[in-house]
Amino acid sequence: MAIRWPLFVRRTHKWLALVVGVQALLWTLTGFYMVAVHIDIIHGDDLVRSPAAQPFDLDGLAAPSRVVAAAPGVSELRLQHFSGRPVWRAETPEGARLFDARTATPLPRLTEAQIREQARRIYTGEGKIVSVRLLTMAPQEMQSRKPPYWQVEFEGWNRPTLYLSPQTGELISRRHALWRVFDIAWMLHIMDYDERTDVNNPLLRVATWSAFAMALTGAWLLIWSFPRRKRKKA
Repeated sequence: MAIRWPLFVRRTHKWLALVVGVQALLWTLTGFYMVAVHIDIIHGDDLVRSPAAQPFDLDGLAAPSRVVAAAPGVSELRLQHFSGRPVWRAETPEGARLFDARTATPLPRLTEAQIREQARRIYTGEGKIVSVRLLTMAPQEMQSRKPPYWQVEFEGWNRPTLYLSPQTGELISRRHALWRVFDIAWMLHIMDYDERTDVNNPLLRVATWSAFAMALTGAWLLIWSFPRRKRKKA
C-alpha cells in the first residue's frame, strides 16, 4: 500500500503540534517574563545596601599570626567591621569564622538578636521583620546553598527574605516574590523540574527536536498547499 505523503505529514504535524504546542506556549510566556523583568530586580540588588567603607584604628589590634595560630589551616584572613567593632574574618577548613581583632579570640556563633540587628542594618526597605529562623535544611529556593543559615523574612507584598551566615552574619543570598516567579519560569523554560539547573537535559532535547520537526512538516505542508499546474497531456 502506497504511503499518502500529504496525509501522513499532516497527521504528523497535527500530533506534534498537540504535544509540543503547550511547551512552545510556555517557552514564549516564560521567555517574555525573563526579558520583561530586569535582571537586577530579579537579583534583588535594591533590597540591600552596600557596606560603607570605614577606617581602621590599627593601634591595639592583635597580630594576624595569633589568629593563624588559633585556627590552623586558615587560607584567607581579612580585617573588617562587624557590629561597630573590628574583627578578623578567617577562612578555615570548617568555614568562615570571626575573631576579635584585639584579643584574637574566636567569636561564638551569632545570636538571633545579632542576626536581627545585622539584617535590619543591611535591608533597604521599611518593613518589619516577621520571622527569623535558623535553617538546617535547605528550602527549595536555596537548594544550591548548603545550610545552616539564618532566614530573615520582612513584611511586604513581595516577601523579601535575606539569608545570613550564622558564623559571620554575612549576606548569603536574598529572595523575593519576583525572584520566585522567575525561578518557576526558568524551571518551565528549561524543563528541568528537579534541580532547575540542567539546560541540556533529555526532556528539553526531545521537546526541541519535536518542535523542529513540527516546523519542518508545517513548512512542507505550506509548500504543498500551493496550486500546481497540471502537465498538459501529449
